[in-house]
Formats: sequence, C-alpha cells, structure tokens
Amino acid sequence: MKVRLFLTVMLFCATANAQQTITPEVLSQLEKGGETTPAERALRNAIQSNSINKMALVGNNQQALDTWFSIEVNNSGISDQESSGRCWLFTGTNVLRQRAMKNLGVEGFMFSHIYTFFYDQLEKSNLFLQSIIDTRKMNIDSQQVQWLMRNPIGDGGTYTGVADLVMKYGLVPKDVMQETYVSNSTSEFNGHLKRKLREIAINIREKSEAGQSVKQLEAYKVEQMKTIYKMLTLAYGEPVKEFTWAPKDKKGKLLSEPKRYTPLSFYKEVCQPEEDLNADYVMLMNDPSRPYNKVYEIDMDRHLYDGHNWLYVNLDIDDLSPIAIASLQDSVPMYFSCDVGKQLNRANGLLDVNNYDYGSLLGTTFGMNKKQRIQTLDSGSSHAMTLVAVDLNKEGKPTKWKVENSWGATYGYAGHLIMTDEWFREYMFRLVVNKKYCPQSVLDILKQKPTKLPAWDPMFLMEN
Repeated sequence: MKVRLFLTVMLFCATANAQQTITPEVLSQLEKGGETTPAERALRNAIQSNSINKMALVGNNQQALDTWFSIEVNNSGISDQESSGRCWLFTGTNVLRQRAMKNLGVEGFMFSHIYTFFYDQLEKSNLFLQSIIDTRKMNIDSQQVQWLMRNPIGDGGTYTGVADLVMKYGLVPKDVMQETYVSNSTSEFNGHLKRKLREIAINIREKSEAGQSVKQLEAYKVEQMKTIYKMLTLAYGEPVKEFTWAPKDKKGKLLSEPKRYTPLSFYKEVCQPEEDLNADYVMLMNDPSRPYNKVYEIDMDRHLYDGHNWLYVNLDIDDLSPIAIASLQDSVPMYFSCDVGKQLNRANGLLDVNNYDYGSLLGTTFGMNKKQRIQTLDSGSSHAMTLVAVDLNKEGKPTKWKVENSWGATYGYAGHLIMTDEWFREYMFRLVVNKKYCPQSVLDILKQKPTKLPAWDPMFLMEN
C-alpha cells in the first residue's frame, strides 16, 4: 500500500512538474514537433535568410492600385514629419490648412509645425512638473508617480493637444519659422529634456518632504522652467511673436499687400474659426474591448495643465463609418488614427488584410479578432493621418478609404495610403469630427458622465 501511494505521489509530482516546466520528457515531445520534411527544411533556410514580409507578401494581391474615389477632399502638398513622433501635430494642422488654403485662395500652403511644437514641449514640461507637485504626498513607488516618471515628456500626442495649443498660441506659416535638425529628429534632445525634468521632479519631492509649501514648490517650478525654456530655444529657436506676411502664388508672386500678424490673429484670419476646436468636435473610437455607446475620459492625458483630457465616444464601426462619410461628402477632412503597421505594403501604400499571409509561411494561424488583439496588447492606435477620401459602391457602402500621410511625397501612393474597408474595420481606432455630422443619438451619448480610465491604459498611448 505504501509503495502504491509513493508511486501515485511521484506520478502526480511528475505530471504537475510537466505542466509548469520544460522537463526532458516535455522537451523530447517538443523536438518531435520540430522535425521537418525536405520542403520544410527548404522553407526554414529561406526564412532564415530573407525578410518575413517579403516572403509572406501575397502575389495575387499585388495588382495595380485602384485609386478612384467617389468622394474626395481636394488637398495640395504632402508634409513630412521626418524622424519625429509628431504625426498628431501634422495631422491636426493638415486638417486646418484645408480651410486656410480655401480662404487664402492658394495651393500648397503649410503651417509651421515647429512653432506649435515648441509650445507643446513647454506646456508638457509644465504639466509634468505641476503633476509632480500635485502627487507630492504619494509614495514614489505608486503607479501614478511611476507613470509620471516614466513619461515626463514625449513628442507624441493627440487631437486635443492640437486644439488646445492652437487656440492658446495660434499658428504661423511654415516660412516664418522653419524646422531645425532637432525638430526633424527629436529623440536625442528629448532624452536630455526628460533627464532634466526628472531631476527637477525629484528635487520638488525632496523640498516637499523638507516641509516647503505648495506656493514655494510652484515658485521653484517656475524658476526651473526658465532652464527648460532656454533648452527649447536652443533646439527649436525662439518662437515667433509677430511677423509680416502675405500669400503667394505658385510662382512666388505676392497676392496681396503684406500685413502684420501675431500668431493668434493669423490663425483667426486665415482659418476664420466659427467653432471651438474642442467643444464643437468629438472624438469617436471603435474599441470592441469596451462597451459601445458610452463616453470615456483618459485621466492626465492632455498636453496643457489647463487643457482638455482625452474624451471620446465608443461606437460600433457601422455607426462610425456613416459619420465619416457625411464629413467627406461636405468636403471636410478629418483627424484619423489607426494601427498603421499592420498589413501595410510599404511599396505601394496599400493597407489590406490580405497583403501578407504570415500563417502559411510560418506554419500556423493568426486568428485573434480586433477585441482580442486589443486585450492582449497586440494592436492599438499608433499613427495619426488625415482622412480625405472614401469610395462608395452602388448601395452606398464604403469599399475603400484614403488618408493623407506625413511621411513625405514619395512614400506610398504619392504621399497617401489607401485602405480597404475590411482593413478600416480591423485597424481603425479614432476619428475626430465636427458634431454637426453626428446623429442626435451620438450627441445624446455625450450627455453621459464619462467613465474615467487611467493614463497608463495601454490603449491610449500618444500617437507618433
């Protein structure tokens, strides 16, 4: 009886062990699965020596691009964010420049991105340091303080940042404040700026522990922000306060007498804003991992301390698409973001779920749906672009969409990306539209008290 009990216990332990660790027995079973046929060995050799993307590219899906769109917003000129994460800023100002070109009667006009970016970095620095003051009593190991220390500043962002910055600081033409090497390649300088901000942050916490008041800490913060301002001017230049400017035609001829502007007066004149860029717009999201027809707010996810947190309405894709179509039918482009790296053919700029067959190449399947990809952190919004076109079939349903990108005029299809509607449904996440294109049912959802989500929720990283 004792022997039988001993063997039972040993068998149980072996079984439990096999479930938790890779034993020699389990390894033997795994190795059998790695045995290959001559064809599989040839495939293994090919995979080890070539790009996965090139080998998985589906040849039958490489026909000439269909570039016809039944509804398209006229646009002129492609921007280039270079080696920076400023897609959100390029996208937001590209939407505004459509209005500016129409009002100015010109083509190819661009706003200065570095001007707005200077104040973005200044405001984010203040937001971080003031948040350090606000959380001074929290343990430094708390999730909120740790999130702040990991993310003191960055060059990514969202639409709400564009709206807040433009309404506070205005806009200037591109030729009034030009890009620098640092603005086109932000990572190196950004690393030094982060380090300085963290140094100021730890000093604030130490001063708080020593008994200094909030008023004293805020005075110290302002003093240290002088250093931040100086660092920003060294990297990006002194921001323009006033300038003289007039629009030009394609040959460079002035179309009117030059006028004196401030950045705010220029924005108001060339964009002729009839609405509040925050209050009159709504961010729509398709996130099947959370309940639809609800309002969500992302805590501490803004660019200005006195700015707006990220607020959005979560909609089923079938409710979201008609709103986008309505805006395009009225010749109004939109801020749009997605998981751009999934199934992107970089050679022709086509986003299609059938571009690559990774499963057949790697001897498996990839079967997660959109909800599962979000829940497992496999997919999320990574890049912002300007939605400018849609093609509708005879039934009025979308078959494909087009976005204006900010990766230069030679990338993709003449600086644009074209996506099938199937791809749009799988990898589109956010859209910002004027509320006048939303049905009353969506406007009613906005009356709800928002469900607040933490800034560290992986679905809501800044777009690059």
